[in-house]
Amino acid sequence: MKKVVYLLAMISFVATSCSSDDSSSNTDEPIIKEPVTSATMVPNVGGPNEPNQVFVDLSENTQTGVQRDTWDLGFSTGNDFNVVINGSVKMAVMQLNTTNIDEVQVEDPTVAVGYTTLATAGYVDNPTGILTGSASGEGTAIKAISATDADNKVYLVNMGFEVGTSTPDTGSVALDGNARGWKKIRITRSGSDYKVQYADLNATTHQTVTISKDASYNFVYLNLKNGQKASVQPKKSNWDLSFTGFTNYYGQPGSQITYYFADFITSNMMGGTKVYLVESSAETLDSDYAAFSITSVDESKFATSTSDQRVIGDTWRNGGGPSSSPSIKDDRFYVIKDAQNNVYKLRFLALTNDAGLRGYPVFKFELVK
Repeated sequence: MKKVVYLLAMISFVATSCSSDDSSSNTDEPIIKEPVTSATMVPNVGGPNEPNQVFVDLSENTQTGVQRDTWDLGFSTGNDFNVVINGSVKMAVMQLNTTNIDEVQVEDPTVAVGYTTLATAGYVDNPTGILTGSASGEGTAIKAISATDADNKVYLVNMGFEVGTSTPDTGSVALDGNARGWKKIRITRSGSDYKVQYADLNATTHQTVTISKDASYNFVYLNLKNGQKASVQPKKSNWDLSFTGFTNYYGQPGSQITYYFADFITSNMMGGTKVYLVESSAETLDSDYAAFSITSVDESKFATSTSDQRVIGDTWRNGGGPSSSPSIKDDRFYVIKDAQNNVYKLRFLALTNDAGLRGYPVFKFELVK
């Protein structure tokens, strides 16, 4: 069955990658591009090390991938001055009580992602994707960049882990590679731009880079290893879903810890994508999915996804365990409304490939009419 699924997906990919030789000779006529009506897609997550973050545009049936350890900071392009860290590699940061980037700092092993790090420590970004908050785990781990320079402190930065290279047991994942080390950073404003100072912990001098906003994207990204901007997300109107490793919160409110998930899916909340889950059953999923039409759409159920990018999250799959293999959940599908108001129904078909290797998701989707 999976071989048929992958064959159909590749046929879909080839079909949507080809362009017609026919073109209108009347250049005055507007070109109206219709959204893709149905397709099967295999996001190139990259196998059990899950090296890639993959951004999917349903209406175009396209995907854009980037190796997840090639960026470190993302700078909001709106009217705000917020900065996110790369949760896909388990980055964590802690504000220091200094504005002097040239002071020598030391590593702090408590600044990390894991079972012993409470969400309220504020070392990681709030996983909902909401950038503002009162700290202590709300909003971004790096406080909003103030117009008053003295308010912008130095941060200790745990750079997380490189993409893993080890081979895990069949059905397992190995996302963490070598530790990426530590940095110190300080971010201030320069007019409408961000000014980033960064250095190794033991350095008494620093480097500086200016990041300018580009409103066609949700974020502009920076690689602290080379001081260069990085290309990560497509333009904000050109993607709907992201497949990625993800730093989440886990547990009960008030006692949540930071927890890392493989096979995680976020929606482009900032770009206007909305999502909700439709629960079915293994026995009726085929018929429920087929019967779902435009009159079935419940607009009120999109509300959660306007303030939380995790509606799909890990809810689409079973992670497996000592006595079970990882698998998709066969009692549900999702309704997705993109920024152009195209509404799709989406159903997952696979989590692993034919050999049982994780990191090979497959899904199909269809324009709801």
